[in-house]
Amino acid sequence: MKDIYLFLILVPSVLIMNVIAYYIFIPDKYKYKKRKINETISATTHKFSFLSEILPYLLLVAFAYIFVKSQWSIVTMLGISQSYALANYILDVEGNIVSLFQIIASPFLTYVSSFIYLLGFPFLLTFTFVILLFTRQVKALQEYAIAITIAYMLAFLFYTFTPVAVTGHTLPDVVPLLYNLSPIINDGLRSLDPFLNRCFPSLHAGLSFLAMLFIIFKTDLDNFKPIAIFITIAIQFTIFYLGIHWILDFIAGVILAGLSFYTAEQVHKRITNFQVSYGKKDEY
Repeated sequence: MKDIYLFLILVPSVLIMNVIAYYIFIPDKYKYKKRKINETISATTHKFSFLSEILPYLLLVAFAYIFVKSQWSIVTMLGISQSYALANYILDVEGNIVSLFQIIASPFLTYVSSFIYLLGFPFLLTFTFVILLFTRQVKALQEYAIAITIAYMLAFLFYTFTPVAVTGHTLPDVVPLLYNLSPIINDGLRSLDPFLNRCFPSLHAGLSFLAMLFIIFKTDLDNFKPIAIFITIAIQFTIFYLGIHWILDFIAGVILAGLSFYTAEQVHKRITNFQVSYGKKDEY
């Protein structure tokens, strides 16, 4: 029961952050106003159908998320061995360099970093969806959903066959600051990753960079772009400072973001071309 306490705190907190950000960053012309609700619905209906153009992609992301978070159950059920110690090879390559991030460790910095890691990350991912949805960037929203799904599925393969333990439980000079902060945090995170060995590639790095790319290149919200960049950079600091990720995890995560961003565009083009071709066939 204790393992759900963390999520009972995080979910409503992220929701509140999204609501506040909606009123601050979404342009007035896109906001739903009670006095114009009928006109808004009418105008929106002509632009896209939520059930046919949005919901399938949201369900796709939900499936990918649940699938990856069920990784340990899948590994156990299939009897897949996770004895491949990739962390040893990573240690040989980069040594103890991530320990440098904790030279400036302090209680205040640990609390701030934990807030960014636990709340800033999901906020950035979910608010990107909110932005694309309410500004009616349907194509970009669909590509974003595809990109996240690709990132999750590729990461799943590495998490399953080449697990890498967190630096705080591997390197003697690195303290697992996040996991030591509170039993609620430790229990909540271990409920999804019992052995804390889903490090390579870093999805915190990959997905935050992915969201930032969509905010920068797929939206015209210039007032939020600096915020997205700041949150993304801050997240990268926290993954090292809190004793979670290796440098190579970060590099792999950034590569994953770029690959997913590009591939999603290509996949969406193929889907669109297929739909157009299929529609033309139906006309005959």
